[in-house]
This record gives sequence, structure tokens and C-alpha cells, in this order.
Amino acid sequence: MTCRAGGVPEPAGTGGEASTDAAFTALLEDSMEDLYESAPCGYLSTMMDGTIAKINTTLLDWLGLERETVVGRKRFTDLLTIGGKLYHETHFAPLLRMQGELRGIALEMRCRDGGRLPVLVSAVIKHGTGGEPLLIRITVFDASDRRAYEKELLHRRQEAERARAEADEARRQAEADRTRLTEALAVLQRSLVPDSLPEVPGLETAVHYHTAAPDQLGGDFYDLFPVAGDRWAFFLGDVCGKGPEAASLTSLVRYTLRAAAHHDPDPASALTTLNAVLHERYTGDGDPRYCTCIVGIVEPGGDRGPTAVRLASGGHPPALVLRSDGHAEFLPTPGGLLIGVVPGAPIGTAETVLGPGDTVVLYTDGLTEARTGPGRDDLYGEDALRAFAGDHAPGTPYEVITALTGLLESFGDGLDDDTALLALGVPATPSPVGTVTSHTS
Repeated sequence: MTCRAGGVPEPAGTGGEASTDAAFTALLEDSMEDLYESAPCGYLSTMMDGTIAKINTTLLDWLGLERETVVGRKRFTDLLTIGGKLYHETHFAPLLRMQGELRGIALEMRCRDGGRLPVLVSAVIKHGTGGEPLLIRITVFDASDRRAYEKELLHRRQEAERARAEADEARRQAEADRTRLTEALAVLQRSLVPDSLPEVPGLETAVHYHTAAPDQLGGDFYDLFPVAGDRWAFFLGDVCGKGPEAASLTSLVRYTLRAAAHHDPDPASALTTLNAVLHERYTGDGDPRYCTCIVGIVEPGGDRGPTAVRLASGGHPPALVLRSDGHAEFLPTPGGLLIGVVPGAPIGTAETVLGPGDTVVLYTDGLTEARTGPGRDDLYGEDALRAFAGDHAPGTPYEVITALTGLLESFGDGLDDDTALLALGVPATPSPVGTVTSHTS
């Protein structure tokens, strides 16, 4: 006879609690290794550089991987999707280094069969007795059910919002149409592109603007204006999106760049200021806005010597220079990132000198991404553009812009994006040709 807690005798012949005790004893006898390998969550440990030193069977099974192909051969980021890697490098890893631990970070991991596994990740840095970081311990929880639940909630919310919108649509339609037209025209007047370019002593300039969709406001922009001394600032770029919101963003970009260039006539400084403004203005509300842009400062040499040009680029196609000796070349600005995406975005810079007969051309990607070929399956591309420019070098800004305008027209329906072109050049000889502004749609 056994006794229950408190000394009360246990009736003989009953085996239920004995079996329970045996099962409980067996559970306690599980080794720590078994508990680690078969845990209901994923475990892994990495070196400080991310190299995986240990991983449990649960996580390997979730991802469909073999231990020998992972341990010592892969880093933690190798298990993540592209988006997960970007978030890890820009947020997860820096915060972990600063704080020593992170909890409940949402990421996606890549499965061997090509699928994606949504997970919640917690991590902690293990330190040695001297305080030096030794390794990173990571816990991974399967968040598939949570993701499905969130999607269902979002779907329900969208249905409710759509129902309310449909109920109000009839009453608001006439007013909304009038409002959209008024706003579009007002924004267009304020912020798209200047009516004309100023005359620059010692330089020739020309510009062309093509709007791909006549019923939408374009997202390309450009400008040319004087700054301190005899220097002139110019810029050209492309904002994300279409319509009134894109036009509003264009307005903010133009006025920010103008103000920044007057404050500090350094192209990289102007783009750095613009990046800070866009990131602060749009990223916080969960609807980030960005642009590509190239900014330049030109100092006409006149009788004193050659004309100096300094450029800075944020994710924009490189400028094209047509030389007086008949060849064309790109002026690379490597390393520049889209403006407004991340704080402290890197800026690419370049410098060149324009002699008599030289012309520099800025353009948006509507030109190089125009679709060509019988099936409109190929992009025009930078190589073709350089070859085209070489065939038209040397050329004045007016001649070059005229040739490029004809090229755009030859694309037909393959030109499905807005395109802006801006050219500045040093006259080979005194010329009556001044600023030429052309707007088409």
C-alpha cells in the first residue's frame, strides 16, 4: 500500500497513479540534449559573425535542411528571405549589438522548398567572464498561425472600409471629381517643372519633358537656378508614384533642393538635406516616399578657363557627357542610394570639366527603360544610349535634346514612363542659340 500526500493510505491494486508516476519519472529522465533538439521552438547559436555553430532538429525540420549543410557552413542571415536580410542588417543586428538582446522580432525564413516561414525571433548575446561577447543564442517561434490571423483581421477591416466607402460613393462622386481636378491643376501649377530655364552666361541649355499619361500628373522634375557667386545649381530626378501625391512630393523635393543649394552650394550636402527631409516627413506614417535625383553645380569658365561641373547622385542614372572630339562617356556616381529610404543614405559624387563644344546630359530612367523589340520585351538600356550619344557627338545642348526627343518618339508605345531631359554645354563658338524649353505629353 502506498500513501497519498498527507499520509492517507492509497488503496492497493490501483495502477493509474503508478503509471502516471512512471511517465513523469521518464519525462524527468529526458536528457537536456533531447529537450534542446525536440523543443517546440527553434534554437540555434551563432558566432559573433553570424556563423551557425549549433541548431536544433526542430528548426532544421521546419526549414527542410540537413545539419551538415548548415553548421559551420551558413550564417543566420543565409536562412532569411531577402527582406529579412535587409531588416537584419539595418535594424536587427545594430540593435542587438547595442542592447545585448532582442525579443519578438518578426522575420521570414526561407524553406528548402522555396516557401517562406514567418517567425518571431528572440536573441541574446552571451558574454565571457571578461565581458567580451562570445556567441549569440537565438530562439525562433513559428508565427504562421499568427500571420494568418493578422491577414484575416486585415481582410475583415478592408471589407468593412470598402462597404462604408461604397455607401458614401454616390454622394461624394460629383464633389470628388471636381476636387481632384482642382487639386491636380493647382499642384501642377505650383510644383511640377519651371515654365522656362534662365539664360546662363557662357552656357547653352536645353530641356525636354515627356508625360507618359496625359490624365496623370508626372513624377519627373528638373530645375536650373543661380546660387552664390557666378555658380549655377541644377538638378533632375524622378519621384515614386503618379498623380497628385507624386506632384506634391515633387514640389517638396524642388523647394527643398533650392533652399539647400542656396544655403550650401555643395551637391552632396543638398541631397543629404533632401534625404533627411523625406525620411522624416514620410517614413513615420508607414507610407515612405522616395526619389532618385542628381544634383549639380556648374561654374562657367568663360574667358578664364574651362567650365567645372560637380555632381552628386542618389540612386539616379549616371550623367552623359558628349565631348567635342566626337566621343561620349558616362560620368559614374557609384554608391548613391535612393533618396528618402533610409537615414544617412550614401551619396555618389563625381566631377568633370567641360571645354568648348562639350555637353553634359541628365535624363530620367524613362529613357533607358523604354521597351524595344518586336514584342516590347527588351529595355533600351545605357549601352544603347551611349552608342546613340556617340553618333551625335559633338553636339550643342539643343541638337542633343532634339535628337533624344526623336529617339523617344521612335519608341512609340514602348515609352510608358515619364521622361525628363536636361542638357548644359559650353559653346564651341559664340552662338545665338539660347535656352530651349520643350514640353510634350
